[in-house]
Amino acid sequence: MAEAAAVIGLVASIATLVELTAKVVSRLHEFTSKSSEVPESFRSLSTRLPLLTATLKHIQFQAEYSRFPDNLKKALKVVIDDTSKQVSDIQTSLSNILPSDGASKLERALKALKSLAQEDKVRRALEKIYENNNSLVLYQTTRDVDTGDRILEALSKLSVIPLTLPCPSSTIPFGRDPDFVDRGAIVDQLHRKCAVPASRTALVGLGGVGKSQLAIELGYRTREQSPGTWVLWVHAGSTARLELSFRDIADCVEIPGRQDPKANVFRLVHDWLRGGQSGRWLLILDNVDNTDLLSEAGDAGHRGQETGVDGKRRQPISAYLPQSQNGSILVTSRSQAVALELVEEKNIVAVLPMAPSHALALFEKKLGPFGQGDDTADLAAALEFMPLAIVQAAAYISQRAPRYSVQRYLEDFRKSEPKRTSLLINKGGQLRRDRKAQNSIIITWQISFEYIRQTRPSAADLLSLMSFFDRQGIPEALVRKRAESGNGHGSQEERGEHDGREEEEGDDDNDYNTSECSEDDGFEDDVQTLRDYSFLSVDTDRTFEMHALVQLATRKWLEANGKLEQWKQRYIKNLSAEFPTGEYKNWTYCRALYPHAKSAVTQRPRGDGSLREWASLLYNAAWYACSKGSITEAVDLSELAMKVRKRILGQEHMETLSSMGMVGLAYRNQGRWKEAEELEVQVMKTRKRVLGEENPETLIRRWKKAEELQMQVVETMKRVLSEEHPNTLTSMINLASTYSTQGRWKEAEELEMQMIEIMKRVLDEEHPFTLTSMGNHALTYEDQGRWKETEELQVQVMKTTKRVLDEEHPNTLSSISNLALTYRNQGRWKKAEELEVQVIGTTKRLLGEEHPFTLTSMGNLASTYRNQGRWKEAEELQVQVMETTKRVLGEEHPNTLSSISNLASTYRNQGRWKEAEELEVQVIGTTKRLLSKEHPDTLTSMSNLASTYRNQGRWKEAEELEMQVIEIMKRVLSEEHPDTLTSMSNLASTYRNQGRWKEAEELEMQVIEIMKRVLGEEHPSTLTSMGNHALTYEDQGCWKEAEELQVQVIGARKRVLDKEHLNTLSSISNLASTYRNQGRWKEAEELQVQVMETTKRVLGKEHPDTLTSIYDFTFILKDKGEDKKAIALIEECVGKRKQVLGQDHPFTKESEDTLSRWRIEDLHLGSLSKDVNSTAAGE
Repeated sequence: MAEAAAVIGLVASIATLVELTAKVVSRLHEFTSKSSEVPESFRSLSTRLPLLTATLKHIQFQAEYSRFPDNLKKALKVVIDDTSKQVSDIQTSLSNILPSDGASKLERALKALKSLAQEDKVRRALEKIYENNNSLVLYQTTRDVDTGDRILEALSKLSVIPLTLPCPSSTIPFGRDPDFVDRGAIVDQLHRKCAVPASRTALVGLGGVGKSQLAIELGYRTREQSPGTWVLWVHAGSTARLELSFRDIADCVEIPGRQDPKANVFRLVHDWLRGGQSGRWLLILDNVDNTDLLSEAGDAGHRGQETGVDGKRRQPISAYLPQSQNGSILVTSRSQAVALELVEEKNIVAVLPMAPSHALALFEKKLGPFGQGDDTADLAAALEFMPLAIVQAAAYISQRAPRYSVQRYLEDFRKSEPKRTSLLINKGGQLRRDRKAQNSIIITWQISFEYIRQTRPSAADLLSLMSFFDRQGIPEALVRKRAESGNGHGSQEERGEHDGREEEEGDDDNDYNTSECSEDDGFEDDVQTLRDYSFLSVDTDRTFEMHALVQLATRKWLEANGKLEQWKQRYIKNLSAEFPTGEYKNWTYCRALYPHAKSAVTQRPRGDGSLREWASLLYNAAWYACSKGSITEAVDLSELAMKVRKRILGQEHMETLSSMGMVGLAYRNQGRWKEAEELEVQVMKTRKRVLGEENPETLIRRWKKAEELQMQVVETMKRVLSEEHPNTLTSMINLASTYSTQGRWKEAEELEMQMIEIMKRVLDEEHPFTLTSMGNHALTYEDQGRWKETEELQVQVMKTTKRVLDEEHPNTLSSISNLALTYRNQGRWKKAEELEVQVIGTTKRLLGEEHPFTLTSMGNLASTYRNQGRWKEAEELQVQVMETTKRVLGEEHPNTLSSISNLASTYRNQGRWKEAEELEVQVIGTTKRLLSKEHPDTLTSMSNLASTYRNQGRWKEAEELEMQVIEIMKRVLSEEHPDTLTSMSNLASTYRNQGRWKEAEELEMQVIEIMKRVLGEEHPSTLTSMGNHALTYEDQGCWKEAEELQVQVIGARKRVLDKEHLNTLSSISNLASTYRNQGRWKEAEELQVQVMETTKRVLGKEHPDTLTSIYDFTFILKDKGEDKKAIALIEECVGKRKQVLGQDHPFTKESEDTLSRWRIEDLHLGSLSKDVNSTAAGE
């Protein structure tokens, strides 16, 4: 029992001392955090006391589970009690000198002076604790008091301090970063991995991505959480730095024999790390980027010898990194291949650029309040969230503040590549990097480039070529060819003459020559090398991705080595050879290459040969941009190509003229009609002068050889027409199109007639291009409202193309679509629908459901549905078209915007004003931004929105918008352009609806006069204006004038359109209204019945226009006093409108209101009639 009590007493004393020691350590941390000047003795406590705690816990464990002799228990108890006294004295000293939280500066200063007074007392207590700790260790080890005492006595006589090994500390050569940003859980992940005994972990990533900063933070956290753990730092950038780091470690841990000049310091440190006396340790090897370093022999002072002084063969340095249960190793490296020589792949932690939130946090810490805002976020993104680049930028800004800001830096960064480079080469701002490391992120990467160039030149070649492409989606096919750059046109001597400079000698620097390895294996090895250094990542679709800043650094490196132009020309050559024309069949490939073509804009090469390839690339890219609706980009690209071709090929070269034609097309799509016209006239005149009017080269060049019949036609044309091939007719076609777009139909018609005659004479009446020109001519007739001539010509073209080409040829389908459009404009819905359904079925099968022509055809069918009042079917089809065009062509493509406008029209026709307005506002915003506020498409969208306002009775908003449209159209298109006149008519309608009849009448008269002169007296638009003017007369009660004008319009429409055309029927209905307002019931009824019966037969009994005619007829019945018939008929109309239009459509509500009013009137009249009858009976 006595023995058990002694053990319990010993264990209790140890537990009390451990608890007391922990409190003192906590107070020490509190003291050091509140005082900048901490005496040495107090700092020593924070490392020595944890050693005491470790010894005590070991003795406690042995006392609980082992048998100690009685004298040993007593001796241990004495030492522990004395140690407790020393620790208690230290605790008291700390209490006296620790300032309170609210202490003033003076109070803190006085406390600091007290700490100096207490230092001697603490130092004596610390020495006594050392002695006691030694005694405890010896007693516990020998398990005998006498033996332990004799050892201590002997050692004291030798003046050796026993067992007072240096306390665990850190050799990290950098202070802890107060601005460190914890990037997710990376440090915690590292801590967990490194806590595993004998573990090895590697941080791998680009230079400047923050690997060393993460390692530094891990080291400090390790010391915080485990003060008994050594944290040892090794600079592994070179063998000399590595050796110096090992010597620093040997000195720090006081390894015996380290000062012997013959000693192998690598072996000494290795053995110490493996031995038990070291305790726990974390070894950090920073910047292990060189495989050669790991394989070098580790025997300091004996380089160049295969064996050491002991005659044994020396081992590589990597062999001196032990696998020990005492510690773990952390490696930082730019190369995954190097890291894999030291760690398992599963233990590699990839360090990527910072997350946007972390990058912003770093900026804010470095710049304070100046590091906040959208500009900071944009700058972080521009720097690709690279920590070193962010620190560089922050230092640059801070040094120049307040005269410099984040916004200014961002503006400078975006100015040009040279300015961007100068900012990134600037050094400074990084205090926690190896003094040998570069603080410029560009120079940091260029060191790796140079190493790759020396060890694998072919990988350096690949990196050089890829640095010019867009950073994403770099196709493998374009970078496999890395032979020495050639210009592709003419001999080397010719290129030298064009360049005006001497060619560089290629033999002076063979480091850049392409390697002679097997193409496939060599290429894959090159890719892997660049991936190992994180310069390259691989996507699943056999494309590559790079950081834009890495590309910039590579180009700067090439420039410094005199190789920039060589690789720029190779890039242009490869891309120009691969980029196809902008035809739809090539869109998939164009889409993949287009970002790289845009990158080429800033990479203008030297030498006429390369410039010609560059211009060809830009021309094809402009073609594609124009096709997909990127008009601004198309203009920029085509203008560049045109300028280069003019300079190197001349004004009259065919390639130059093609470029000018492309610029003209881009201008026309932008609505720059005048510039387009000037350019196209210039091209046409040049081609006529150089080639002659009848040379058909353009026609043959654009001829598609997809089918046997087309091949036969081409061969026949070559044999009959000769081998001369001009481009004249194409430029004439473009010019005629420009005239037509501007409403200058007479000029367009004359030019088209001239082209058709030339084509018939030179090619053939049935040649596809002759037929295309005839189709265009038919559209010019249609624009003028000459339906009969349009239809005759379109039927002829359609039948001929079916016979000559094929029923499913694209040209045939186009001719069918044009004829369907004519039928729709004539109100012949059924015929139009049949043709449109046929076209859609064929295009889906031949071209695909998402081809632009298919989508256009579906949009046409939806318009036919809408015109028939089949709004549900129209809406479903239009939504489908809109969603598909958004996905295929892009949300801002002209075709997409047209589909959105069409859907808005359907909503407007259904009285869904809010939905229509939202879409129209969206379209206006996009067209203004992409095309300009004066582009015809923008103006059309504004007119549509004004119409929506007008239909809602929002006259003021409608008027403002219409006035704006008219002013712009007058300036951009001219006062007499058809679109301008239409806008003026719309404004007149707005005036009329507000009862501002005088203003409406004046504007209508002006429009009619111009239309008669410009379009003709019987043009559909002229007749519409006259019909509107008649309504203004009618609203003012000018029945005679209204009637005369309406009769005139009806006669013309019957003659020009058809007696059953909707516009004709609308005019007849308006005349019936005029008769009704004059009380001419019989004439009104005859006309309205005619309209009603015709619409029933032509459109159907439930068509909205049929229901409108029925609704109008009920008023005639009501005016005639046939109230019962009127009510019965309007009840039928209300039911049909609810069914067809919907409960909430304005027309439905209008007819319901009329019905309610008439029913009340009928009841009131019935009541009056009864009263009258009663009165009569009484009398």
